[in-house]
Amino acid sequence: MFNLSFIEKKQSILLFGPTGTGKTTLARHLAYAALKAGHSVLFTRADKMFDALKLAILDGGHDRVLRYYIKYDLLVVDDFALRTFSREEANDLYELIIERYETKSSIFTSARAPEEWQGLFPDPILGNSALDRLAHSSYQILMDGPSIRKQNSPR
Repeated sequence: MFNLSFIEKKQSILLFGPTGTGKTTLARHLAYAALKAGHSVLFTRADKMFDALKLAILDGGHDRVLRYYIKYDLLVVDDFALRTFSREEANDLYELIIERYETKSSIFTSARAPEEWQGLFPDPILGNSALDRLAHSSYQILMDGPSIRKQNSPR
């Protein structure tokens, strides 16, 4: 059984661990429960979010798109930190985390542990500043065990 008190407290959740352990499924269930409770929710993959922000630079709508990701009570970013961030992605992530810090909740799912995320930023000071705020206001949950996908694959 889970509850949504983290949203009321403006806290976040970092779900991390090997692939196939149910991070995305748990994030989806929390997002669905938040929707049912009347919260505004956006579920996105990290690469899709960064692509949308990158494209928005071309048409002059970058600030509008960034505000779109900031405005939700709960932002779920799936498959976070799969690869090194570009300078633009790191800047966008910094802005997103800073603007949501202690005002909105987020869930990040990642195959990497949070202590590995720092090394993905091209500027370590920017990464440290963003991640310190994110870690400070987050529950960190290691999802470990065998892959659910392997267990459910056709034989």
